[in-house]
Amino acid sequence: MKRSCKLKYLLPSFAFILLISCVRPPKADLIIHHAKIYTADSAFTVVEAMAVRDGIVIATGTSEFILKKFRADSVTDAKGAIIYPGFNDAHAHFWGYAMSFLKVDLTGTASWNEVLERTKAFAAEHESGWIVGGGWDQNDWPDKSFPDRAQLDSLFPHTPVLLERVDGHAAIANGAALAAAGLQAGQTLAGGTIETRNGRLTGILIDNAVDLAAAKVPQPSGAETEAALMEAQENCLAAGITSITDCGLDLQQVQFLDRLYQEGKLRLRLNIMLSDSRENIDYLVKRGPVVKERYQVRGIKFYGDGALGSRGACLLHDYADRPGWKGFMLKDAQYFAEQAAILAKTEIQMCTHAIGDSANRAILRIYAAVLNGKNDKRWRIEHAQVVDSTDFGFFGENNIVPSVQPTHATSDMYWAKDRLGGQRLRYAYAYRQLLKQNGWMPLGTDFPVEHIDPLRTFYAAVARKDTSGYPAGGFQPENALGREETLRGMTIWPARASFEEKIKGSLEPGKAADFIMTDRDLMQVPEEQILQTKVLGTFISGARL
Repeated sequence: MKRSCKLKYLLPSFAFILLISCVRPPKADLIIHHAKIYTADSAFTVVEAMAVRDGIVIATGTSEFILKKFRADSVTDAKGAIIYPGFNDAHAHFWGYAMSFLKVDLTGTASWNEVLERTKAFAAEHESGWIVGGGWDQNDWPDKSFPDRAQLDSLFPHTPVLLERVDGHAAIANGAALAAAGLQAGQTLAGGTIETRNGRLTGILIDNAVDLAAAKVPQPSGAETEAALMEAQENCLAAGITSITDCGLDLQQVQFLDRLYQEGKLRLRLNIMLSDSRENIDYLVKRGPVVKERYQVRGIKFYGDGALGSRGACLLHDYADRPGWKGFMLKDAQYFAEQAAILAKTEIQMCTHAIGDSANRAILRIYAAVLNGKNDKRWRIEHAQVVDSTDFGFFGENNIVPSVQPTHATSDMYWAKDRLGGQRLRYAYAYRQLLKQNGWMPLGTDFPVEHIDPLRTFYAAVARKDTSGYPAGGFQPENALGREETLRGMTIWPARASFEEKIKGSLEPGKAADFIMTDRDLMQVPEEQILQTKVLGTFISGARL
């Protein structure tokens, strides 16, 4: 009797043990093992494997641990490949980059004559009411002065032509384009210049003057726009970019992008800043942040001054190569102060383009007046390119985020001293000093102003050299960033700068499985091999694209 009682109690126990032994490991959608995975978490942990389910990282660890704990239909042996969180470009112009495919590409032109030749070739292949292009930089030419429209007028006496400088803050227009925009000699405007020489328009337009001509350019069709955006997306994915902050769109453009997202055609993640039109500001202030699955709109992009290359950046003292000229603000200080007061009462980020030390000082002080010390608003200064030595502290004291683009330093280094002089140059492109302010800093490319390749961002940040390896010791190497800092600046810190650090930016359980695979370890390869690194695959939400 006792024996049967014991058996009665033991049988369920055996059944339970048998059941446990037969339970299969939990299911994942994707397992990647035998990789070197830089998670970019707070400890900068490096692991061998990870499991992904429903587009989310569910576990990381050793290959043995992940393979034993999970099963999946898709199991990838990475064979030692290097994995990072997907590159997140903290400042770029995705829409503008796409639209550049519909224009004359003038990047890399070595002279004004080459600009003219490319424009003629484009015109011969395209029927259009206007010829529009961009990407030229007179600083790369033997004659570094701005060109004149005379030859454009000769080549295109009746067709309007508008060719923007690489930074978008200057352009040259021919006579037909000037006439279409109603621009006349002697005309003046706030925040811009319509260049006149001997009573004649040269065709050179600076900052707000560019907008007067650009407003007359016919818009591309919906089909052309969609095709260009799709091509831009493919280029971004090929470069390892999974997220982008697109700086300065209008509501109509956001609505166009929303349709493409709804149709499943756009896969990139976008953090969108609206341009500072009255319509855009009123919409976002009234509605609050727009947060969708793959994109969000929570910032307004303001434009403090122009660019250094076109001498539109607003400086505290005269340009070294143009006595009597300090550049200008695109709008007066009162405008920025009024907008700051409005946005301080909302959850909307104020993000302001500031290049010159005068522009940076003005915007920093306007921010500080309403932020009033430590906060979590994450208001941003886009570029923070030239900062007076006495003004760096404003960033840290008020948690203002400097959003910088390392390749600007290596693109401008050839002529920046001419504009600024040696003393002032010491506080330009000062990324190390800026990083110290908050302990973190997002990095971007500013494409298509600069090249889209994020590896150039990485190289410029850590080496402070151009793609040819110049200069040997690096440009102002005291402001170089470390490799870990740079990778964080291209992954988790941009996510933090857009309030998205809890959902992406590092490969941790609970976050989006956005990552890339490369053939070289950016943390360890010799400096000269950084730009030789190949992106082997780009994944968003665990799907290879």
